[in-house]
Amino acid sequence: MSAAASHIRRGLGLAALALAAAASLVACGSDKPKPTSLETVAPKIAGRQVWQSRIGSVDFPLGVAVRNGQFVVASGDGTVLALDAATGREAWRGQAGAKLSAGVGSDGRYAAVVTVANEVVALDGGRVLWRERLPARTVTPPLVAGERVFVMTVDRVVHAFDVLDGRRLWVLQRPGDALTLGQSSLISAVGDTLVVGQGPRMTGVDPLRGGVRWEVAVANPRGSNEVERLADLVGPPVRVGNVLCVRAFQSAVGCVDAQRGSLVWTRNASGLQAVGGNEQIIAGADASDRITAWKTASGELAWTNERLLHRSLSGFLGVGRSIVVGDFEGQVHFLDRDSGQPVLRLATDGSAVVGTPVADANTLLVVTRTGGLFAFRPE
Repeated sequence: MSAAASHIRRGLGLAALALAAAASLVACGSDKPKPTSLETVAPKIAGRQVWQSRIGSVDFPLGVAVRNGQFVVASGDGTVLALDAATGREAWRGQAGAKLSAGVGSDGRYAAVVTVANEVVALDGGRVLWRERLPARTVTPPLVAGERVFVMTVDRVVHAFDVLDGRRLWVLQRPGDALTLGQSSLISAVGDTLVVGQGPRMTGVDPLRGGVRWEVAVANPRGSNEVERLADLVGPPVRVGNVLCVRAFQSAVGCVDAQRGSLVWTRNASGLQAVGGNEQIIAGADASDRITAWKTASGELAWTNERLLHRSLSGFLGVGRSIVVGDFEGQVHFLDRDSGQPVLRLATDGSAVVGTPVADANTLLVVTRTGGLFAFRPE
């Protein structure tokens, strides 16, 4: 199966043309290119593992929440775990009671996940507060903010719940293409605006009432069928002040001023996974894992790196002067922010790095497919 085809899911009312196109994608690419062998890296920066923990296997689109000096993670069996970021000490542990399809979101006290039975489950310190049924599948981690839980289902419908009692506050449903992306999309907050992905568009929403405040196209999809035109935004985004930078599946990378509701820049760029970066650089990989970096302020090309081709790279993270990404063998690669050259490589447990690495202060957390939690501290 091609990399792109594995990320596509049927939406409501999928046209026969799009379904046929998806089938043709699956038929193609049966022979996967051989991953590039890793070169020896002479460390140019110091870095070490500071703690290690374990949770159940991660077989769903995982988002790790970073709040109040804690990492909040979840495993496919429904376990939700909060760990002190500096020491790895367990703060609390809870159980959603079912296998998960999406998670986890947290505001530092409350956490939320979504089960394969389409239930959003809210927890307070590991104790289940409530669970509510959703009308469709969810693969995007919920957002918990402002005493609300925001959930986006695969049909791009946004649901808002009261975090205390699970009361449904509003639903935002807008017309869109029937074919949707089966991986984590964009749901974030900037100031008093909820920001969500609606296909290739970034949309600012009133979190109190669910009304649309602004809408900006990150990509302008082109193609002869719905599969080729699929360009949903892929989360998590990179936040730099009031600017959110994000990938549009298969088509573009761009940055939007979420306070003004205006496009900063967009560049044509194929790719499947989330971009990462900071005030200087936004980096991401294409379907072949060729890495490209753009200057955050202007979108100007900064560098490219072809040393990790076909290594099934994770999402990217910017940490200090490094861009960090994991691969299918659990290797964590640190690339120089300004040149893209490798400066450090650290190993995990040999299984694939999932989701996107996250950081709290100077501690970096990487999660692997088999449930390994590895905290590193680059120096």
